[in-house]
Amino acid sequence: MSFYPGFDIKPISDPLGFEYGTGVFGPEVELRTLDSIRKSLLDPDCQGPEVVYSIAMDVGNEADREEIVKRNLLYGAVTYAKGLLGREPVRSQGHIHAISPSCGESTCEVYEIWSGTAIIYMQETAQDHPGRCYAVIAETGDVVIVPPKWAHATIVGDVKENMTFGAWCVRDYGFDYDDVRRHGGIAFFPIVGEDGQMTFIRNEKYGDCELIIKKAREYPDFGIEKGVPVYTQFQQDPDRFLFVSNPKLAEDLWNSYKP
Repeated sequence: MSFYPGFDIKPISDPLGFEYGTGVFGPEVELRTLDSIRKSLLDPDCQGPEVVYSIAMDVGNEADREEIVKRNLLYGAVTYAKGLLGREPVRSQGHIHAISPSCGESTCEVYEIWSGTAIIYMQETAQDHPGRCYAVIAETGDVVIVPPKWAHATIVGDVKENMTFGAWCVRDYGFDYDDVRRHGGIAFFPIVGEDGQMTFIRNEKYGDCELIIKKAREYPDFGIEKGVPVYTQFQQDPDRFLFVSNPKLAEDLWNSYKP
């Protein structure tokens, strides 16, 4: 991995997971299997990698742990398998961040791509009319923020290589899958054609909606510096990401948010 995320952690592919360096804490990884996400795929009976992605929630430098916990933040790392799930690229099933007891709100997530290409898909709601829908293409080093209450899924942008990202989220996180599953998935399914190009087709279980496909932007409005790992930015200013654990701090930004 050419990108250095700010601490000594390395994704591994066999088995899918992470190695932690000296002075780094991290859990035994959780594995998401194909069988566990079938209900949200275009073809629930498709073939694909048995382990779709591997999650390490709560990683970082031991020296930073106290400051991270004090602010009710958590840094997670996820690595995805390459390949296809039927006609779709490897992806997550899609969810909304549940209301966190600590703040009484659905919270946001700050993604940073470490390797490969990611498409961060997001839609305003998972109700019958999903509102604005975006597919944000993010390359290594790019940052993408998913706002509170939005349904979202992570998609491998280049099916020939694994993809890994890190993310800041609230410590007492929770996931709500119900409305996404009720619609059989997100509002647009990514499809890889025989030519290797990715397109999106609409999920007919939602009402009329349009998809905006765009590249990742910069986030000076959230105080995030381009080119500096978001973990390092926390080390430099531990209060920089308080809007993650207390989304009301950025209420004006959420009201006018564009990915």
